[in-house]
Amino acid sequence: MPRAGYGGGAVSRPAISAPETGSARDRLHALGLDLPSLGSNRYYVDHRTVGSSIHISGQLPYQDGELLGQGVVGRDVELETARELARHAVLNALAAAVQAVGDLDRVRIVQMLVCVASTPDFGLQSRVADAASELLIEVLGENGRHARTAIGVAGLPLNSPVEIQMVCTAV
Repeated sequence: MPRAGYGGGAVSRPAISAPETGSARDRLHALGLDLPSLGSNRYYVDHRTVGSSIHISGQLPYQDGELLGQGVVGRDVELETARELARHAVLNALAAAVQAVGDLDRVRIVQMLVCVASTPDFGLQSRVADAASELLIEVLGENGRHARTAIGVAGLPLNSPVEIQMVCTAV
């Protein structure tokens, strides 16, 4: 399976961290990343605001309209590839959050659910989820820290290895 990349390079954790100062968008750019544009769907919306909570629909690891990987982690997909796909999925979730609140600096992550299509004996779903959590904290700082659940599932839409759903709020 080809390695998932974002822009000109891989989304894997950089050798140096993003600066801890500046805006969240500056930190994102320092990592060599940009928020993607999200496509629309006639059956659901990417986010829904209820009171002060913003519910982000499950996001797959799409880039430029292309699903970056397919298969089951622990059988077809290696751990590091799944971690890269989780980073892509969480970037899409962040893009939906920005649609809702208007500015990356206003996003605070409350809870994240990471679903990993994996073999029954895989057992490292939390390691896949860690990649998404790390990226959120690098970009949003304390606003990126969140409650989290990582689960293994038998299958996901379009045979994606990972899907991420979030609840956030505006600050």
